[in-house]
Amino acid sequence: MSVGKDRALLFLKGMAMGAADVVPGVSGGTIAFITNIYETLIDSIHSIGPKTLVILKNEGIAKAWASFNGNFLLVLFLGVATSIFSLAKIITHLLSSQPILVWSFFFGLILVSAVYIGRQIKDWNATKVATVAAGTLIAWQISGMSPNEIEATPLIIFFSGALAICAMILPGISGSFILLMLGMYSHILGAIKGLDIAVLSLFGAGCVIGILSFSRVLNWLLKHYHGLTMAMLTGFMIGSLNKVWPWKQTLTYRTNSRGEQVPLLEQNVSPLEYADVVGAQPQLAGGIALMVLAIVVVGSLELIALKSKTDSGQKTI
Repeated sequence: MSVGKDRALLFLKGMAMGAADVVPGVSGGTIAFITNIYETLIDSIHSIGPKTLVILKNEGIAKAWASFNGNFLLVLFLGVATSIFSLAKIITHLLSSQPILVWSFFFGLILVSAVYIGRQIKDWNATKVATVAAGTLIAWQISGMSPNEIEATPLIIFFSGALAICAMILPGISGSFILLMLGMYSHILGAIKGLDIAVLSLFGAGCVIGILSFSRVLNWLLKHYHGLTMAMLTGFMIGSLNKVWPWKQTLTYRTNSRGEQVPLLEQNVSPLEYADVVGAQPQLAGGIALMVLAIVVVGSLELIALKSKTDSGQKTI
């Protein structure tokens, strides 16, 4: 595959990650995993550090840029940013107007992705099974937490960015949901829509610090405890299915920063009981169709990733 096609494909993967990151309950890390760029992403971010400055001083900009796979990160994050700024309004509208269908697609996406990641684990044993169970329990508990309202001070915005970006690169744990739990989701999404430079700069600074720090932890775990780390990430994805189950009953509402009534506490219900409990059509056929579509999408992405790997020999671009 040519360099131009490699970069175009990587940009599209970034856009897919950005679209996922906008949705509470879905992680951009999930997309990175199923498109076969996760470990390259973590390794590239981990490579940014004091040694980069040493290389810059002694060998120049080009060598410093290449030392952390700069082309890869630039193209990927341009895709992420393009998606977040262009799709934020569309995705939030769809979540409001067609929640069952949107969540059905993401449920199928995460379910098949968990299977995909689980397949990467070799030599299954009792420890790895227990690690999957622990990851499932942790993500299930986190995804069941209630959102809280915290005052959007500059320090809180900064630390929200640092915390959310750590979750965004963990498959199964959604950075958007972390923001929702902190009561910062509407505030940050509003800043994106309104291009509030002050808020976005603070949030972005937190993201940079958070991702540079946390990527080192993940990189070390993947290098020294690859099987157990993959098992934990598989559990995270399974546990996150609690959040993205399409058929929910809203128990209580809250008023967001724009004065709108949005769900606060929800509980999962069976699609067969949904009409009686909620008083609305469960859209079961459409939901199942979109779950199947998600499985087809992941299968297609896996085939594209394998072809790209074969054609390019996993060279950096």
